[in-house]
Amino acid sequence: MNVLVDTCIWSDAFRKKWSLQTETNRNELKELIQEGRVVLLGPIRQEILSGVSHTDQFSSLKERMKAFPDYPIAMEDYEFAAELYNRFRTYGIQGSNTDFLICAIAHKRDLPIFTTDKDFQLFFKHIKINLYSPRAKP
Repeated sequence: MNVLVDTCIWSDAFRKKWSLQTETNRNELKELIQEGRVVLLGPIRQEILSGVSHTDQFSSLKERMKAFPDYPIAMEDYEFAAELYNRFRTYGIQGSNTDFLICAIAHKRDLPIFTTDKDFQLFFKHIKINLYSPRAKP
């Protein structure tokens, strides 16, 4: 099964800073890539590339990310994401447009979401989405 990888996982993979969770997520992302199971949304690509201030780093990262085609997003996905945004506001839950698009696509396509963003724990209580956890290593 394919896995929708959130911006925070990609960001951790490119960071030089090390932690046990970062290393676990990096290794899991590497395995998902090798297995050809990574789903990348265009808006996540934009988030990954945004804020890279050095032109050389931006160009290098942009080239590396070309290995992952953008997953197709339909008009209905954007509409459902907007519906989720509005519905969740009535629950007092806020999130980014990209987060709700991720939820909409994950829900409609039954794709697990690989993320460390705690907001998805809140979303999980109100919409059927699956959160992906790295596989246990022997």
